[in-house]
Amino acid sequence: MQRWRGLEDIPQDWGRSVVTIGSYDGVHRGHQLIIGRAVATARELGVPSVVVTFDPHPSEVVRPGSHPPILAPYDRRAELMAGLGVDALLILPFTAEFSQLSPADFIVKVLVDKLHARAVIEGPNFRFGHRAAGNVDFLRELGSTYDYTVEVVDLVERGEAGGGVPFSSTLARRLVAEGDMEGAAEILGRPHRVEGVVVRGAQRGRELGYPTANVETAPHTAIPADGVYAGWLTAGGERMPAAISVGTNVQFDATERTVEAYAIDRIGLDLYGMHVAVDFLAYVRGMAKFESLDGLLEAIADDVKRARTLTDAYDLPR
Repeated sequence: MQRWRGLEDIPQDWGRSVVTIGSYDGVHRGHQLIIGRAVATARELGVPSVVVTFDPHPSEVVRPGSHPPILAPYDRRAELMAGLGVDALLILPFTAEFSQLSPADFIVKVLVDKLHARAVIEGPNFRFGHRAAGNVDFLRELGSTYDYTVEVVDLVERGEAGGGVPFSSTLARRLVAEGDMEGAAEILGRPHRVEGVVVRGAQRGRELGYPTANVETAPHTAIPADGVYAGWLTAGGERMPAAISVGTNVQFDATERTVEAYAIDRIGLDLYGMHVAVDFLAYVRGMAKFESLDGLLEAIADDVKRARTLTDAYDLPR
């Protein structure tokens, strides 16, 4: 899959294409329907498929300080989109100047002049242009002028998560924040993942016989509610069952909120400085302060046992 950052990265000889536009944070099952339809349409027409997205999230530019928690960083989104068969990903820097583009100018500058859209695939609530004034009706109206068609994907995935409401990034973020990892996975189509670089922490886990990878996450990352989770730690291409702790480590009166993963039964791992991924399968228990070290060790041993059982029983999709 080709990856472009900014309109200037698009090859000058780029021909007709099928395009879909959106934030697509998380590339959840609802997004997959739209992107999948764009890919299928492109193959039917014999042209490439392009996903257009934005960095940073438009809300951060339009309403500073309102950046939503991120379900997946751009590299992860690109990986997921490539898995869906997307041919090219265009990340547009969303600046104050760019936010002033009228819907008509957006169509001309992006869809017509650069991507030469033959078809545009969107969800029914798609909005674009200054003050989000453009919608699918306006997009379709200008299609007759600029020789592209518009298809609206009406089917929206629903499930038990969130009480059966349509799947959305907003709902996925809420469930992650609540620690409902099964609900979040239903929407995402896979366990929620947090990524970052392993940094040195207080090393208390090592002293207790359970060395953890202290994962320094990027700003705005959607981190689950405080607690202990079962999941996986992936480092250097190897996926390992893990017991994961999220929170401030109330046992030692720490104040910094961290994500720490213990790779079950792995000895001698040196992950410092490595970029790793942590996939959250299930909530195990809330954070608690124990009266003694023995009580803490007993709880950790039980956490590891439960995490091992849960991960052994789950077939994790890649």
